[in-house]
Amino acid sequence: MNNNENLRQLPLNFANRCELGRDDFMVSDCNREAFKLIDAWPEWFGSGLLIYGPQGCGKSHLAHLFVDKVRASTAKPQAVAIVSAATVNMRNVKRLAEENMAIAVENVSPKNNDEALFHLFNLFNVEGKFMLWTAETAPNLMNFALKDLQTRLNMMPRAAIKEPDDVMLQMLIVKLFNDRQIKITPEILNYIINTAPRSFAYIEALVEEIDKISLAYQSSVNYIIVRKAMEFLQLNSHREPDLFDDF
Repeated sequence: MNNNENLRQLPLNFANRCELGRDDFMVSDCNREAFKLIDAWPEWFGSGLLIYGPQGCGKSHLAHLFVDKVRASTAKPQAVAIVSAATVNMRNVKRLAEENMAIAVENVSPKNNDEALFHLFNLFNVEGKFMLWTAETAPNLMNFALKDLQTRLNMMPRAAIKEPDDVMLQMLIVKLFNDRQIKITPEILNYIINTAPRSFAYIEALVEEIDKISLAYQSSVNYIIVRKAMEFLQLNSHREPDLFDDF
């Protein structure tokens, strides 16, 4: 590795593969219940399901599996939407219900339009329609201004996805490196497993940073690169927000 950091090659941002099929979803104890409930559709207790868990845990992947399953359930193509909860408002809520047999509403939080989400819930809480909601936090721990929405979400069947256990951590690290077409040794894999925090978001950020550093140094992934990536993430986590961070 060249120690002269001024001579480092700047990495280019290439899109990474992210497969969202059923066989691509990694299952371990931390997410097994959520996966089984998605896989069990339409044999649900009611028309809806809520899945919550930390950033990067696979909620969006499960939303795509739900949508694919609904679309494949009938001979005639069915419209099924995946929407961000932040985009639901009183102008589009009726149209979403009229145009779709089922819907996946992602990243629900008290920052969203409570009234619109409440109407969306009611419009899909009928026979023949289905809805999947995702959030980072259990609904009973969120404080929605509209108590009717709070009550609806509290009563909905739910499944939690926890931070990764050792089995999931190993599968996740391998998958993220494979998505970037990077090969790592078993020693490097074990080092990351034994050193890194048990966090989906952290592992995703770590692999991204390792990729950037290895490209910059034109080097295969080794202990030095992994440590540099970890040091960068630790330093960045304590850095004060910059005025231009959002640009």
